Amino acid sequence: MKNKLKLLLALIVSTFTISLISNTYSRYIVDAASNLEMQFSKWQILINENDITDNNSSEIVLAPVLEKNENIKANTFAPTSKGYFDILVDPTNVELSFDYTISLELLNQDMPDLLISNYSLIDSSYNENDTLTLNNIENNQIKGTLNYNTQEENYSFEPFTIRIYFEWYEGENELMNDISDTQVTNTQDNLQIKANIQFTQKI
Repeated sequence: MKNKLKLLLALIVSTFTISLISNTYSRYIVDAASNLEMQFSKWQILINENDITDNNSSEIVLAPVLEKNENIKANTFAPTSKGYFDILVDPTNVELSFDYTISLELLNQDMPDLLISNYSLIDSSYNENDTLTLNNIENNQIKGTLNYNTQEENYSFEPFTIRIYFEWYEGENELMNDISDTQVTNTQDNLQIKANIQFTQKI
């Protein structure tokens, strides 16, 4: 009988905070004519050190990182600004293969030059000065699979980080002019990005 576990999260990204709303649900079914004893596979995922499989819903607040720019006030967003936010995934207490999908959506209206540009996968051996590989985001989604190694005794997944980059593009192919840039900054308070994250047991 096929068993399937799913975990869903929703994130809201602003220039100052990232809120994660999570929902999790799972299902194991055992049907037998005689007594049966078996150990369930572990299914516990931590996001930024918060256990999101413990409760039906949870909220996590994170702070995005903006690149320093000598011409822009710290922790504010303007044309040419770039930044990123990290999703730290800790699946060390997961004992099965699973897929993950992150669907990204920009909530700011009338800002075609606001881009979610790339992402990087960062493993637990990463050092601050290491060069990261930038991956393209296709159809506003990031997808991946973690395969549990059943051939290795006491195998355990390693924690990893998904770093998502965003920017206010200013250049040859920009779609906003100086007037529309000014109008946006006078009418909108925050950069907002929504991310829906789904973890699903691989069947």
